[in-house]
Amino acid sequence: MITTAHEALHRIFQDDNTLFSRAFKRILGVDFPTPRAVSVLTPDLTEIKAIARHADTILLVETDEQPHILIIESQTRDDESKRYSWPYYLAYLYTRYKHPVTLLVVCPDTATATWARDPIRVGLPGHPSQVTYPWVLGPDNVPAILDADQAADDVVWTVFSALTHRLDDNAGDVLRTLADALDAIDDESVAGYWAEFTEIGLGDTAARNIWRDLMSKLTYHYPSQLRLQGREEGREEGREEGRDEGRAEAILEILAARGIDVPDEARARITECTDHDQLRTWIRRAATASTINDLFGQTDGVAFGTVDHGR
Repeated sequence: MITTAHEALHRIFQDDNTLFSRAFKRILGVDFPTPRAVSVLTPDLTEIKAIARHADTILLVETDEQPHILIIESQTRDDESKRYSWPYYLAYLYTRYKHPVTLLVVCPDTATATWARDPIRVGLPGHPSQVTYPWVLGPDNVPAILDADQAADDVVWTVFSALTHRLDDNAGDVLRTLADALDAIDDESVAGYWAEFTEIGLGDTAARNIWRDLMSKLTYHYPSQLRLQGREEGREEGREEGRDEGRAEAILEILAARGIDVPDEARARITECTDHDQLRTWIRRAATASTINDLFGQTDGVAFGTVDHGR
């Protein structure tokens, strides 16, 4: 699970690894090559240990034409240091992987989005040797999803819309539309996951208070940790067990959506796990895993089918 509002604006592209393609086409008018596979690369761009550089999210997008590297940066304010970092990111990754590299910046306010769109020119005035043109998504070009049918048709897109418009006056309308869309999802664990993702992604804003109010007062069928706040302390253990069940179901749902086969031994290991941190780790890995062994990792277990059911 994400931990900050900053992280949400780039991590959502890891949880739905074709979201960037829809964003390029719907908002920027760019037909990004159709992905055949998408994997998450290390965000560590350090070349000399004394100078550490880290991007937010880096995706390797495999297409029929050629592989493509996509950098996704979450930017919540203008930061002149980025005007030195971003050209480095592009040059470093292009040199390392020998693939085209694109920079996508996501901002929750129009002023920052406008700042981020300014080209970065390196070299002589009037004749730069290198120019960086970031692609930018912000509340001025990401549509506020207010139509129930549109929201239900692409829930992750609606979550992204809500996070991008979290500072807007109409944030509450977008969140109510999102809540209704989540309520239409048959799998309660998936709906609950995106409800929690939204709460964290809204950060310390008025929009988060609106979301919490929606979750506590309305009768949505999906589980949400927010709706459980304030209930008697004696039921905490039962609630935590329910959350673990929801996390386990979310893992299985994400794996199924990615077409990954889950042997019985692996399914048992997931559903019987009571380690909250481990379940959260598996949820993150499920978003990018290519095989069931990618989910468990080299340190978590052994290759199937000789699975160790111990936790």
